[in-house]
Amino acid sequence: MSSAPPAVHSHDPAGHDAHHDHDEHGASHGTFGGYLAGFLLSVLLTAIPFWLIMGDVFRSPTTAAIVVLVFAAIQIVVHMVYFLHMNSKSESGWTMLALIFTIVVVVITLAGSFWVMHHLNANMMPMGAHDDSMPMSPEGARQMR
Repeated sequence: MSSAPPAVHSHDPAGHDAHHDHDEHGASHGTFGGYLAGFLLSVLLTAIPFWLIMGDVFRSPTTAAIVVLVFAAIQIVVHMVYFLHMNSKSESGWTMLALIFTIVVVVITLAGSFWVMHHLNANMMPMGAHDDSMPMSPEGARQMR
């Protein structure tokens, strides 16, 4: 009987194969073209609102603020897709589910905070007529009637 040497496996010390052609969780890796497209979109989505504000394109500050916020939301999506590689396939959808949960919690928190602040402001007791140390605004005087 001849004794054969034990079989040697080609594994690294951690027990993993040295070559992985894909991510185990299904997340896509970025390419140079993808990163370049994301960078160019980010620059464009920053330059346009900058020009809109500096060029005083909108007469109404409210319109300008809404347009800038829309560009900011679009830029957030661009960063999530091109740089964070978030899609419905990465990590079996758990990344997207965590994002949706975070957005829901933030919206509930902000909406509740604005609601409470609005009602606190609307229901504050008006300044009394006996306090003459501070002048009363015309709006405050109308509320006293």
